[in-house]
Amino acid sequence: MSGAGLRQAIEKMEAAGQGGAPAEVFKHYYQELESGATGVVPEADIEPVGDLPLLEDQQVDPEQAREALAATVMIRLNGGLGTSMGMSKAKSLLPVTEDRTFLDLIVDQVRATREAHGVRLPLVLMNSFRTREDTLEALAAHEDLPVDGLPLDFMQSSEPKLRSDDLTPVEWPDDPDLEWCPPGHGDIYPSLLASGLLDELVARGFRYALVANSDNLGATPDPRLAGWFAASGAPFAIEVCARTKADRKGGHLAVRRSDGRLILREVAQTAPEDLDAFTDENRHRWFSTNTLWWDLQQLRDVLTERRGVLGLPLIRNTKTVDPGDPDSPEVFQIETAMGAAIEVFEGATAIGVPRSRFLPVKTTNDLLLLRSDTYAVGADGSITLDTEKVCHVDLDPRFFKRIGDFDQRFPQGVPSLRDAESLTVRGDWTFGPDVRITGRVDLEDAGDPAEVEPGATIEGL
Repeated sequence: MSGAGLRQAIEKMEAAGQGGAPAEVFKHYYQELESGATGVVPEADIEPVGDLPLLEDQQVDPEQAREALAATVMIRLNGGLGTSMGMSKAKSLLPVTEDRTFLDLIVDQVRATREAHGVRLPLVLMNSFRTREDTLEALAAHEDLPVDGLPLDFMQSSEPKLRSDDLTPVEWPDDPDLEWCPPGHGDIYPSLLASGLLDELVARGFRYALVANSDNLGATPDPRLAGWFAASGAPFAIEVCARTKADRKGGHLAVRRSDGRLILREVAQTAPEDLDAFTDENRHRWFSTNTLWWDLQQLRDVLTERRGVLGLPLIRNTKTVDPGDPDSPEVFQIETAMGAAIEVFEGATAIGVPRSRFLPVKTTNDLLLLRSDTYAVGADGSITLDTEKVCHVDLDPRFFKRIGDFDQRFPQGVPSLRDAESLTVRGDWTFGPDVRITGRVDLEDAGDPAEVEPGATIEGL
């Protein structure tokens, strides 16, 4: 049945315009899945990573840094809808301040870098079919953004979800869009090649790429990092941060015992019996920020040689075809992680960066912090920590998880958190304007909707 399943899946992809490199990559991973591969990396097969070079220790000649930045393109992953927060458009279109979205701030960062260093620095987004139209419409307001006729985006591919019982493409007539899924952000490699953009960038004299998620405003185009990467001669580098207890679920770096290569292991690639070791931040010290640096020429050579198939480790995600219906058919989603390419390239490396380069927004807890006075937002799009310690936020998901509900409960702005250690909210609370939180504050569920009065200062322990 699985042989028929592969044929059906490839035919479905070709009919949807997903043939060529995307179909070749899907075929590779389908065959791995069919052979029983799960992508699990046993703890016995890896060793912890020791000391790494740190950005703060790098001495880079300013002119060499500028030259490296002049040969750099900035690529942002922009295919996500922010569905975990109830959004139906690109997460990058979510407001951070009253009049500036994530995308606006990224554009501001690009403009400021161009002006400060006299470089071209193109911005290119990897969109999905769900995010492209709204994003390009928003970018149309920035007429100065395009560089040398380069496109502002390329498209992420899509692949069929597979029934877990027979590996055939699932059918879901109630919502055919749910029959498809993105192949994970590891898809950036074959999609960049298939779009022709990789060849075009190299032809235009660009040598390096800075790649990051669109919701991480900390991943700014740093000339010192560009200079360090260029001087290293490495084909690939990944920015990592020191793990804390809050980072236990994030992918970590390790060294593969069999060949000494650096690898990236995600929680989905970890056996249940190895979870204690996976989450031990003292054993596995470095987590991936998902911010990468590429040598575009070396990347193109390897991708061309392998016809777009880098051979990244498989991640088999088991879900239901309709995420909102646990009784819908169980499916496998075949995914890869772009950071896992660290094991593909001989001489790939990593660099430790400060936490200020990792400011992702995955939940409304993160969004509350970013919108508060914990951070200062600069005219150049920079995000700067404006307090000594970051407050821990835990909002009741029943009332705050979805962005519409969240905004409804902060109708006139979020509270001051710069003097807060933690804010835990249980129940349906609405916050008036000019509220200030200090210390450790727990708002308990009152049973009925409750309100924090305008101008109130809530002092915790």
